[in-house]
Amino acid sequence: MYYPPPDPPPGQGSPPWGGYQPPQWQPPPQPYPQPYGYHLQSSYPGPSHSPYPPSPYPQFPQYPQYPQYPQYPQYPQYPPSATPPYGPPSRPPSHQHTLIAPQNGFSRAHSPNLPPTPPQNFQQFGGGAPSSYRFQYSACTGRRRALLIGINYAGQPNALKGCINDVTNMSNFLTQRFGYKREDMVILTDDQRNPMSLPTKANILRAMQWLVKDAHPNDSLFIHFSGHGGRTPDLDGDEDDGFDDVIYPLDYRQAGHIVDDEMHAIMVRPLRPGVRLTAIFDSCHSGTALDLPYVYSTQGVLKEPNLAKEAAQDLFSAFTSYGQGDFSSVASTAIGFFKKAVNGESARERTIMTKTSPADVVMFSGSKDTQTSADTFQDGQARGALSWAFIKSLQQWPQQSYRQLLNTIRNELEGKYSQKPQLSCSHPLDTNLRFVM
Repeated sequence: MYYPPPDPPPGQGSPPWGGYQPPQWQPPPQPYPQPYGYHLQSSYPGPSHSPYPPSPYPQFPQYPQYPQYPQYPQYPQYPPSATPPYGPPSRPPSHQHTLIAPQNGFSRAHSPNLPPTPPQNFQQFGGGAPSSYRFQYSACTGRRRALLIGINYAGQPNALKGCINDVTNMSNFLTQRFGYKREDMVILTDDQRNPMSLPTKANILRAMQWLVKDAHPNDSLFIHFSGHGGRTPDLDGDEDDGFDDVIYPLDYRQAGHIVDDEMHAIMVRPLRPGVRLTAIFDSCHSGTALDLPYVYSTQGVLKEPNLAKEAAQDLFSAFTSYGQGDFSSVASTAIGFFKKAVNGESARERTIMTKTSPADVVMFSGSKDTQTSADTFQDGQARGALSWAFIKSLQQWPQQSYRQLLNTIRNELEGKYSQKPQLSCSHPLDTNLRFVM
């Protein structure tokens, strides 16, 4: 069961959502019906008349070397699934994609100082975990798929301006820089006429299933969300601040939001070792939007949070938000202050025990869980700050390490915005390895 967040998505520089009702929970939507007057001519690959049988989420085969992990908590039942009308991804290009040489102090393309590529053998989790707990980095040489979601919420209070532009720019970047093909992308934006291409809750959940279906080791999957995010009270005790992160689909007032636990269960939990999922969440309160337990600092070290210090910083952030008119952050952050101080350590241990994964899942998020993310104006158009900084950084320095990439993204935003992008992973990450995708 969902609970609505304390308030709807925060505003950008004005008192948010005056008199606007927060989203109310409703039962999960049924399989998407055939809309009146449409012939279901999807722009995605695959037959446009593909039926949607009411079957549960696809069963993923057990990987023979997959260790036994702790039992996951029971998640809410998702809407009856359907085989989406998206075709299988194409094989990767037979040639290596040409990259621009790094600049401004970063190693040149053929320099021996390039960050090393990820090892291909199984890695130990360490940190006291059983020796059977192993994960595998992806070489990203297999098939590629991408899910790009941009929601401007046109005509609604607190509409955004740059989210659809973010998706267009990210799509071009993936095809030009990383060899993704248009036919292997699903794009959901709220400016499309085809109802199957609108970022409704049902369409987003269906597309998330498609993204990870039948993924194999060394496949490279990519999800980009640009839109409103928020927070809702945590029900399963895996959040140290007492709140789950959520994203808002286009129809959130009718269908409700999508919780981080749900996205983790759909897109992270089924993945086999060696499958890469790269996630970019350009939204408010998105620090742990996929519930990945390993969060890294700009020095490349695993954050071991001083919960008392973090709680105090969050409370200060709440008063800052109050002065800026962001009343949603005030409510959730102040409550989170007390929950973090009391429950933080046990919640963190629960997260690591239940949310680690042998797959190679890496996420860059637009802000900490307690921060908002900004709409910005760059290169002559409205854009999300993280989406813009991620693309710009890799265009300038395409062969960075994970630590370098986090720092160059933050450097692009430093002095312009208060948000601090976050790097998190499903397993312990050597941040000195080269970022691949």
